[in-house]
Amino acid sequence: MPTTPQINESYLKSIFQYQLNRIYNGKCFLKDNLDHLISLASFRALQLAMGEFGSGVHNQISRMDDIYRLIGEKPLDTVGNPIKSIIKDEFFIDEKQTMPVLNDLDIILYVQLLEHVNITTYRMLIMIAKLLKYNEIKQLLTENFDESAENDQLFTLIAKEYITTD
Repeated sequence: MPTTPQINESYLKSIFQYQLNRIYNGKCFLKDNLDHLISLASFRALQLAMGEFGSGVHNQISRMDDIYRLIGEKPLDTVGNPIKSIIKDEFFIDEKQTMPVLNDLDIILYVQLLEHVNITTYRMLIMIAKLLKYNEIKQLLTENFDESAENDQLFTLIAKEYITTD
């Protein structure tokens, strides 16, 4: 049975940078493919929400660029990025749906899934930043966390527009 590794500053920094690289690369991939995702949406409110989501992605990448500067590192490409996998596997639907609402609901579902991955990752990064006494970085991560949580709520509201009959 593996033993729990010794938690020291070097170990925490490695974990921090690994997780930061994963979310950063996923967000960059998402940014590069956002126009395609918006083009898949048939409902105007969803297109607008995706545009707002895209602005948030740009803001989060900018904050992470600041974090890299603060820790004196550069982003590294990672293998096995869950955000990239979700986008590649779930968003780039080649199959034409008979009802456009099905594509729209898929977009909502997978954007929320992405945001839940982001929320969890930011929460972990905030905990590590706190241990490392990265106060300024902790604040930047908290802003990203809040933005992801707000996006999740936005897409919940959009989903309600599709499935309520009022």
